[in-house]
Amino acid sequence: MPRFAPNKTPRPPNTLRLWLGRLSILATTAALWGLHPPTHAHSTGKDASPTELRIGYQKGSLALVVLKDSGKLAQRLKGSSIRWVEFNAGPPLLEALAVGSIDIGATGDAPPVFAQAADKDLVYVAYEAPAPEGSAVVVPSDSSIRTLADLKGKRVAFTKGSSAHFLIAQGLRKGGLTLADIQPVYLSPSDARAAFEGGNVDAWVIWDPYYAAVELTGKARVLATSKGLSSGNSFFLASNKLVQQYPAAVSAIVDELNKAAKLKPQEVTQLITKNLGLEPAVVERYVQRRPGSPIRLLTPEVIAEQQGVADVFYQAKVIPKPVRVADAVWNGPAKK
Repeated sequence: MPRFAPNKTPRPPNTLRLWLGRLSILATTAALWGLHPPTHAHSTGKDASPTELRIGYQKGSLALVVLKDSGKLAQRLKGSSIRWVEFNAGPPLLEALAVGSIDIGATGDAPPVFAQAADKDLVYVAYEAPAPEGSAVVVPSDSSIRTLADLKGKRVAFTKGSSAHFLIAQGLRKGGLTLADIQPVYLSPSDARAAFEGGNVDAWVIWDPYYAAVELTGKARVLATSKGLSSGNSFFLASNKLVQQYPAAVSAIVDELNKAAKLKPQEVTQLITKNLGLEPAVVERYVQRRPGSPIRLLTPEVIAEQQGVADVFYQAKVIPKPVRVADAVWNGPAKK
């Protein structure tokens, strides 16, 4: 932002300077993400739809990828311009949600806990049943590491604040260790794979389809999957603004996601292969591990499971304060 020249242009009032500073920060953040500032409709009617709806998704978000391909949501939300934004992991997706660059998206269990602990803007609007075999701790096929306890002192790659972070925390606990007993190497999925295959880390904690891809190379051995270690729920999260101003649109999204989740595995495999450019064998493997399941509003049981995730991170001093998951849960549109 240009400086104001003395004695030529009046110095703006404090309030105006504050807002100019905020606008500059927002513009910079949006540029960094390669996204545009929010463009919601001016109407706040409960049955209205936003002028633009920005949806964040990941390669592993099967229902969202299917919905994106179908075009059904655009037909349902007439008047809304829908834009899809891909992310490589949940933490950056929720950061984009927090700064207003997207309106809704899907992540695993850990990212919303970290975001809530940092007072980020988010609301849990729905969940998808877990895929307990869809993520794993893997080591090189010729590694001497045989048990979770053998990870002590080892370099373990995972994305900080992701579902993999929770999986390794639980895995270490099972092996009689804590996060303090390993050398965490915080990397994005693509960078972690390069480090893993280059021998620069001893283990990698990852989810599908990245897990399926490295598994099928024959160069990785599974040390443990999330089965029995993590509930593995996936969540759909929205901004407070979207939920409060457009509850009918949020309900429509959940409804269309449910329809998308009903496709047969073979159909999903073909569609995902076409849209994401992944090897058919990789897609087939991870689709098998995540059969279509209903997408629903959060139940008390799911909230309790997610609270357990939050409590583990707080007790391990990974997040700065305790969070109450129930405080950020949407119960559906208000009944008329």
